[in-house]
Amino acid sequence: MSEKTKRHKKLSPISTMHLIKLIYRSGLFCAAVILYIINRINQTGSLFGGVENSPLILILIWLVFVVEMIFRFFPSKIESMGCQKQFARNFRETNSTPPSPRTDKGVWAIASVWIALNAAIGVLYYTHIIDAGILLLISLAFSVCDMICILFFCPFQTWFMKNKCCTSCRIYNWDYAMMFTPLIFVRNFFALSIFLCALLLLIRWEITAYKHPERFSEQTNASLACQNCQEKLCHHKKQLRRFLQDNKNKLQAKAKSYFE
Repeated sequence: MSEKTKRHKKLSPISTMHLIKLIYRSGLFCAAVILYIINRINQTGSLFGGVENSPLILILIWLVFVVEMIFRFFPSKIESMGCQKQFARNFRETNSTPPSPRTDKGVWAIASVWIALNAAIGVLYYTHIIDAGILLLISLAFSVCDMICILFFCPFQTWFMKNKCCTSCRIYNWDYAMMFTPLIFVRNFFALSIFLCALLLLIRWEITAYKHPERFSEQTNASLACQNCQEKLCHHKKQLRRFLQDNKNKLQAKAKSYFE
């Protein structure tokens, strides 16, 4: 295998799926932003800033994310091992000594930061600085950021969890609950049903993590080991960092030659 081939690996099916998600989530976000702006210009005083005046977009948003969440409740071959490690069929015992019990400080730190952030959003909403339409747009923006975290750069991994990759991520299935937390302030079926579905997914995940911690550790679950990984998401992140570093070096070299 040539050095170039090693440096540029083909996208895995899981990576391709996440890229597709990034594209259509970005499309939903942009469509909602355009509708929101148009209706605010027209001074439509509606719940979601007039977005609900085009029910197709709300129905589409609801269906897309509820269907995605329903898939997470069951074992699937097309989902990432990051969320699939909770299921018994994906547990491959290593016969290694389980990791010593410890407090997940990173988990509590992320939960605290997220609660504080959404508390601030709630204050802005209840003081009428932002409306329900902005809450919906924030949730859709979070959904796009979720894919950016998986494909390109994850601040939770880098600054809090220090885990090697998404496959071993302790909070992988927190994503939907985190996305739709802003909707908890909106009292209508659309908002509450999508948030409750996300909350149930989170509760299911946490119960499994508490009852079967061995499924969540690479030391005790061989499915999470690098040699058994079929996703190669980390390679794409490394390729991006390498691309940025290469271009940074080229720009620095050009700047240096210009001033010499």
